[in-house]
Amino acid sequence: MPQNKRIYKPYRPPRIETVRLFASAEEAWFWFVRCQKLRDQGVKPGDAMSCFQRPCEPDDIDLAVKRLYQQRELRREHLTVLVRFGMLERPPDRRIPPEIRAALVWKEALDKLSTALKHKGIIAPGSSPGRARFIA
Repeated sequence: MPQNKRIYKPYRPPRIETVRLFASAEEAWFWFVRCQKLRDQGVKPGDAMSCFQRPCEPDDIDLAVKRLYQQRELRREHLTVLVRFGMLERPPDRRIPPEIRAALVWKEALDKLSTALKHKGIIAPGSSPGRARFIA
């Protein structure tokens, strides 16, 4: 009886041709948080972090936030709000009374982060720090 020989080719992801800048600091922050969640689950960096190439590594955003904190541009309250709503994968809603203060702090933190990320070429020049487009 003849044996069927199967040849399995290893999976090769599609080639990534262009680097896509983030549209806003908020989009960059949510991407960073998703990458951190994947790392916590044991995914290696680059495996499933994005559908296309980004202009930075997740650690670059982490370092930018840490630098702003060390320079006292960001306070602990900023970090708390960024982490809390980043983990929820949504910005605070100023229409909800308990989130009014968080929305103000969120906007302030993203304004400062936006300046730092624009300077590094991570987000598109001329973009606003606000509303993210949810793209991996």
